[in-house]
Amino acid sequence: MEVTIAQTEEEMKGVQHVRYEVFVKEQHVSVEEEWDEYEDSSIHFLAHDNHTPVGAGRLRWVENTGKAERICILSSYRGTGLGRLIMSALEDYVQSQNGKEVVLSAQTHARPFYEKIGYKVTSEEEFLDAGIPHVSMKKGIE
Repeated sequence: MEVTIAQTEEEMKGVQHVRYEVFVKEQHVSVEEEWDEYEDSSIHFLAHDNHTPVGAGRLRWVENTGKAERICILSSYRGTGLGRLIMSALEDYVQSQNGKEVVLSAQTHARPFYEKIGYKVTSEEEFLDAGIPHVSMKKGIE
C-alpha cells in the first residue's frame, strides 16, 4: 500500500470515490456537506493498493497550521495500518512546508486512533459535524 498526493484527474476521482463510499454511503453525510469550497485549494492524499483507491485525506492550511480533514479508509482496509500511513504522509508534508502542528476534528469513535499516534484533545466538549460527534485534536510536528 502506498500514499501519494493526488495530482491527476484520475487520482482525484479515486479520492472522491473513497470519500463517497465512506462518508456519503456508509455514514450518510449529504453530498452537499461532503464537497465544500475548500476542495480546489486543498492538498489531497490518496492511499492505494495496487492502483486501487482504498483511502484518502485532505490537508488545508490555516495560517501556518496544517488542518487534516476527510481522513477515510474503505471498510475492508481498516485495521491494516493504512490510517497511520495516511497521517504520516500528511504530517511529513506539513513538516516539509515548515508547518509546526496539525489540527483535526476527529469523529469520537476515531479518537483512540488519533491519540495512539500522538494527538491530544483540545476541545472541552464534543460537537456535531454533519450530525456526527467530533472532538478537536492537535499534534506538534518537529
